[in-house]
Amino acid sequence: MALKKNKTQISSVSYNDIIIGIGISLIFLFISWITDIITNNLSVSFYTIKEIHINNPVHWLIDLLPFVVGITLYFSVRKREKDNKVFKLIIEQRDQDINRNAIFAKKIGEGVYDDEDQDVDADDIIGRSLIVMRDNLLSNNKNEKEQNWISEGKDLISRILRMHNNIDELAYEVIVQLIKYINIIQGTFYIFDNEENKLINRATYAYNRKRYVTQEFRIGEGLIGQCAYEQDIVYRTEIPENYTTITSGILGDKKPSSILIVPLITEEKLQGILEFASIEDEFPALTIKFLKELGEIIARTLYNLSMNQKTEKLLQESQQMTVELKANEEQLRQNAEEMRATQEELEISNKNLGTQIKEVGNAQKRLHSLLENASEVISIYDSEIKLKYESPSVTKILGYTPEEMMNGKDMDRLTAKGEAAMKEMFEQLLEDQHTPRTIQYTYIKKDGKKIHIETTGRNLLNDPAINGVILNSQDITERKRAEKEERMKSKMQSLSENSPDLILRMNTKGQFFYANPMVDDYIGIVSKDIMNSRLDDLKIKTELITFFKDTVRQIRKTNQKLNQELTMPTARLGERIMNFNAIPEFNENELETILFVGHDITEAKQIELEIKDKNRKINESINYAQRIQTSILPSTAILQEYLPKSFIFYMPRDVVSGDFPWFFKKEDILYISAVDCTGHGVPGALLSFIGYFQLNNIVDHDVNYTAGQILDKLHFGVRNTLKQDRVDADARDGMDIAFCRIDLKKKELQYSGAHRPLYLLRNGELLEHKGNRKAIGGIPHRKKAEKDFANHTIEILKGDKVFIFSDGMPDQVGGPEGRKYSPQRIRSTITENKNLSMQQYSNLFETDFKKWMGKNKQIDDVLLIGIEF
Repeated sequence: MALKKNKTQISSVSYNDIIIGIGISLIFLFISWITDIITNNLSVSFYTIKEIHINNPVHWLIDLLPFVVGITLYFSVRKREKDNKVFKLIIEQRDQDINRNAIFAKKIGEGVYDDEDQDVDADDIIGRSLIVMRDNLLSNNKNEKEQNWISEGKDLISRILRMHNNIDELAYEVIVQLIKYINIIQGTFYIFDNEENKLINRATYAYNRKRYVTQEFRIGEGLIGQCAYEQDIVYRTEIPENYTTITSGILGDKKPSSILIVPLITEEKLQGILEFASIEDEFPALTIKFLKELGEIIARTLYNLSMNQKTEKLLQESQQMTVELKANEEQLRQNAEEMRATQEELEISNKNLGTQIKEVGNAQKRLHSLLENASEVISIYDSEIKLKYESPSVTKILGYTPEEMMNGKDMDRLTAKGEAAMKEMFEQLLEDQHTPRTIQYTYIKKDGKKIHIETTGRNLLNDPAINGVILNSQDITERKRAEKEERMKSKMQSLSENSPDLILRMNTKGQFFYANPMVDDYIGIVSKDIMNSRLDDLKIKTELITFFKDTVRQIRKTNQKLNQELTMPTARLGERIMNFNAIPEFNENELETILFVGHDITEAKQIELEIKDKNRKINESINYAQRIQTSILPSTAILQEYLPKSFIFYMPRDVVSGDFPWFFKKEDILYISAVDCTGHGVPGALLSFIGYFQLNNIVDHDVNYTAGQILDKLHFGVRNTLKQDRVDADARDGMDIAFCRIDLKKKELQYSGAHRPLYLLRNGELLEHKGNRKAIGGIPHRKKAEKDFANHTIEILKGDKVFIFSDGMPDQVGGPEGRKYSPQRIRSTITENKNLSMQQYSNLFETDFKKWMGKNKQIDDVLLIGIEF
């Protein structure tokens, strides 16, 4: 009613304004007529009015003023009425919004969160705030339900864990309840055997019944071993061809669509593995989170059970030992009684033998002193070749006490050859009692020093005083050394006489004591004329005299061997390059003579120069190839012209590389890829040129090709170029690749890969897009059709960060434990530093990778490309 009343008032006021405006314009009209009549002294009449209009046409314009004013005011009033209607509609809309928001707020207050979103005006702040509040409450409600579901599952499994002390029963009950709780088809429980270092299948359950499966995996073997090695969850939706199928009466044999493998770890120690298989395409994220949290609880229980079982085993062993000790104690008591009786008898005998023992003792002391200082060892063996006496001199000669020799050191310290000689000597002595036998062998003393022993054996088993085989052994090491030196001198004399090297021996005063026949060819003087001559008395080249004198002077200062090259003119061989070794020879720590051995290395030097020249040409060729490869490959600067927030971390292992970054622009499409060719160095670089030009030709041909189609054409192009499609083909070379097609206008990224993934960091979460499990190129499988490369389409959002790389980085060995850098470390580096810019990522990866590699050799080319949109 108030709105209608206001509308009526506004309308009446508006029409009054029109009338007033027309009235004022009429007054202005009459004033203009009267002014003109008075000015021209005319009488007032209709004729006069007509006349002034004829004489002054301006009056016609003035006459139109009331009409103009009226029309103008009329349209102004109409516009005002229209605005009033709009205002009314706004007021009504506000009333509707308030009523709708009140109803919506009431539903939220009643806990109704699943009401469909209502149409909310962009200016309805309260409505939109209610929707945000509803969504937050709904999300919190969902999170609470999920947490309750996880807690209920933990309580269920915890009850089972508390109920069982037998690991097999526990494993079966846990896997059964978990399969039912997370609603999947099949599961397996593996226990880690720490002693045998392998995982053993203890329980398998599928389609509501127990399966009896015997499986064992070592660390790193298969997906189970991989999970144990990495100690992280393995989740696969791409199942290998040889993976176990799920069998049921309804479905028959069916390979699972997804598998989830969860490690059971507590205190960084592996206790077991849980493996789940499902025919659904994927496991819910909530299920994965639940199993990951539950894994530590189960692992802790397994650890406690294992420790309890070990404790029980030790307790049983302790009890068994107690029983045995009690039985032994009784036996010892009986033995003690017998020994006491025997002791009493011995005491009586000792009194009678006291005097005799003193006399024998004195005789033994005299004999012991003689034997202890003897220069040979006397040993007595029985007929079973068991040592029953060893003279005290053994300590001085061999380092062992007689007791140690009696305990086996007589044979333990012999070499295999010496032990065989000793056994052969005993056999001969036992066969022929009258003939002594002598052998020589090597013995290892107590201090580890090897000595030579000569032993003479005699069979005195029939002699009542000896009653054994007696051995007399003496150290002949010095004698053997002297004999060896004499043989070596003779041998060296023979070698030097027939050696092609120049050999001279000279004392520190320049007098020669020996020269082999080669001096005639090199110096031009026969050897007999040089011996016993002084250096200054011989007619030889000045350069050689200076060399000998300088060498003597330097060796007298250092007492060290010298090696020096000398270019010298010879008597018959022309100018030769000689390598001289000057070897000091000492007598009682005093420098006595110097042995000069000159080896002709002229031909070797010429070959060395030829090799250096060939190496120089090869290096120049490789460096030129590197300049060519570098000139065609994109750099970070070129990439940043089109994608400012990007980087290329490129670290070839050799001068040229088998890995290469590739970039191409056609129309509005950007193409970029990380390519890893077979091999590295020159072979890899040759293959990289094939890949580079093949990619250029393919993308330049048709801009509408998808990323997957481009890899298909590259695959067949490489195979055709290397003639791998022929029946007799044997070249299995190819390449792995991560390929991106970027349309910035459409905000679209297409990805396709061959063995290489793409990592997408979006809103702090890392997403992985996997490539096909086949390489570019290679010999085709004759009996199996190949699948096309998959094309992944990704909508580009602001802030998205994309990373592609070759296998050189994850395969690099390093770190404190000599392990691989691994894809897991790359993913962790990305997610743990999610707020870094691309330039900061580039610096971080380069620093971290080089630190990880340390002093280890780089095993492959390294390539990493990062882009932020």
